[in-house]
Amino acid sequence: MKKTLSVVVSCYNEELALDRFYEETASILKKLSWKYELIFVNDGSQDQTLSVLTRLSQSDERVKVISFSRNFGHEAAMIAGLDYSQGDGIVCMDADLQHPPEYLPEIVKKLEEGFDVINMVRTRNESAGWFKNIASSAFYRLINVLSDVKFEPNASDFFAVSGKAAKVLKDNYREKVRFLRGYVQNIGYPRTTIEYEARTRVAGESKYSIKKLIAFSVNTIMCFSNLPLKLGIYAGCGAGILGIIMMIYTIWSWARVGTPSGYATIIVLMCFMFAVLFLIVGIIGNYIAILFAELKDRPIYIVEETKNIH
Repeated sequence: MKKTLSVVVSCYNEELALDRFYEETASILKKLSWKYELIFVNDGSQDQTLSVLTRLSQSDERVKVISFSRNFGHEAAMIAGLDYSQGDGIVCMDADLQHPPEYLPEIVKKLEEGFDVINMVRTRNESAGWFKNIASSAFYRLINVLSDVKFEPNASDFFAVSGKAAKVLKDNYREKVRFLRGYVQNIGYPRTTIEYEARTRVAGESKYSIKKLIAFSVNTIMCFSNLPLKLGIYAGCGAGILGIIMMIYTIWSWARVGTPSGYATIIVLMCFMFAVLFLIVGIIGNYIAILFAELKDRPIYIVEETKNIH
């Protein structure tokens, strides 16, 4: 009996890229020894993405469509795709063709070799600017220092998992603040990597602004590490040492000059300490916000309609 490959595709305002993505991907999938299904997740698009997907699903029953009631985010779209997938192997990728579909045969080969997790690692990104490339490298360095989980540098949202690994993700990783590519590297199981060069987007522009990337990075670090919570301990120890040094300096200055120096140093130190204090309060507040989101237990996504989902 043939195995099935589920290809999960997150879509947000991708009407201009979808036809080309479908043509390229379907032509490659048809040559594989596995059966396949293409699961497109419409993440509350404001353009004609849903109309294009509806047309594709009417002409090809292997095209399945999940449409959200609103925009829930890229991570939620990938989780929905995993939830609805029926394959023995599942590939997550984007519709803009930055994740090259020509790597699908190699992914299937790795799945057949017994690997449960295949991380696709970018060696080059043609469309990302120097800032995003540097920021991405810095993010992985930082999270590997702070977290007990060691992440594959430059791993992307282009990855594949076996049906067994997908079930673990579906059943156990349901946090409201998510980092799916991190969960994939956290579940264990035999894993491997495939290097690829990210293409230039065929249409549209990146949906991740610098502000969103920073917020996403901060939340991800906090989801995988409690070290920021310990910052207060380190800051307190540092402040104590600094206080002792200043006390010694003040006594020395008084013994030498007869009068301690002015208040400028004290004011600078107070500003510094208040800055550290507010930073710690902000970190704690962000952890509380993450906990609050979990306690509210609102749905990760809401499906408005589906096509070819039985």
